Amino acid sequence: MPISPEQQAEIAALRATAQPTLRAVSAGMEAHLYNAHEVLDHGFIRVIDYMGDDAAICQAARVSYGKGTKSVQNDTGLIRYLMRHWHSTPFEMCEIKLHVKLPVFVARQWIRHRTANVNEYSARYSILDREFYIPEADKLAAQSVINNQGRGEALTGEEAARVLEYLKGDAARCYDHYAEMIDQEGQQGLARELARMNLPANIYTQWYWKVDLHNLFHFLRLRADAHAQYEIRVYADAICKVVADWVPAAYGAFEDYRLGGANLSGKAIDCVRRMLKGEKVTQETSGMSKGEWREFEGIIG
Repeated sequence: MPISPEQQAEIAALRATAQPTLRAVSAGMEAHLYNAHEVLDHGFIRVIDYMGDDAAICQAARVSYGKGTKSVQNDTGLIRYLMRHWHSTPFEMCEIKLHVKLPVFVARQWIRHRTANVNEYSARYSILDREFYIPEADKLAAQSVINNQGRGEALTGEEAARVLEYLKGDAARCYDHYAEMIDQEGQQGLARELARMNLPANIYTQWYWKVDLHNLFHFLRLRADAHAQYEIRVYADAICKVVADWVPAAYGAFEDYRLGGANLSGKAIDCVRRMLKGEKVTQETSGMSKGEWREFEGIIG
C-alpha cells in the first residue's frame, strides 16, 4: 500500500490548515497540494509546494517584450508563441517541489536529469522499508531484438511465473540478510551505510525533487514518451496530469508542440517537399540512414 493511514491523516491535516497569502495561486494546483497520487505498486508523487502559474510566464515574457503586449496578444497565444519558438526563461519562472516514492532503478534513470534540486532518503541514517517493485505479469517482456534499450514480446506462462518468483524471492532474501546484518540480536551490527549495498535495485526510495517548469517539460518530453521505459513513464504520466491543472495554457502548448509534435531534419523536410510535388521518395534516395528513415516513416505515417 503506497500510503499508510498515518500518512493519509498527515496529508488531511496539512490540507485542513489553510494559510492566507498575497502571492499568485493556481486553483488547479491547490486541489493537488499534498495529496498523493499512487504510481506502481508502492510508489506515489505528491506536490509539496509550487510557485507561479500561467500568468507568471506571461508576466516574465512581457518584461522583455515591452508594455502593451497584452493588448495585442492574449496569454494563451503568447504562451504558445514562446513554446513554439523554444523560449525558455519565461517558463523558468514557475517551479514545483514534488515528494516522490519510487524504485531505486527508476531513481537512477530519473537523476540523469541534472536540472533539479534533489534530497533523497538516506539509507546511511535510516532503515529502508521492506517494499519492492514487483511488476504485473503483463509487464514482463523479453529483450527487444531491434532496440538495445527496450522490451520485446511479453513473457507468458511458466517463463513469466519463473521470473516473478525470482524477483520476489531474491528481493525477500536480500532484505532478510540486510535486516540481519544491521541487527545482531543486541550486539553492534554492520553499519547501515555498508548493509545497504546488499539491497536490490527494485527496493523503494523517496526524495524531494524541485524543478522549474522549463526543465520539467524537458523531463516530461522524454519520460512521458511512448518509447520511455514503462516504470518511469507512469511517473511522468502522473506528473503530466498535475501540470495540466497547474498551468493549463502552458501544458496545452507543451502537449501540442512537444508531446504531439515532431522535429524534422533538413533532409526530412526536403523529402516532404519532394513528396508533396508527387515524387516517390525511398530510403535510398532520401539521403537518410535506415534508422533515420524508419523514424521519418513513423512520423509521416
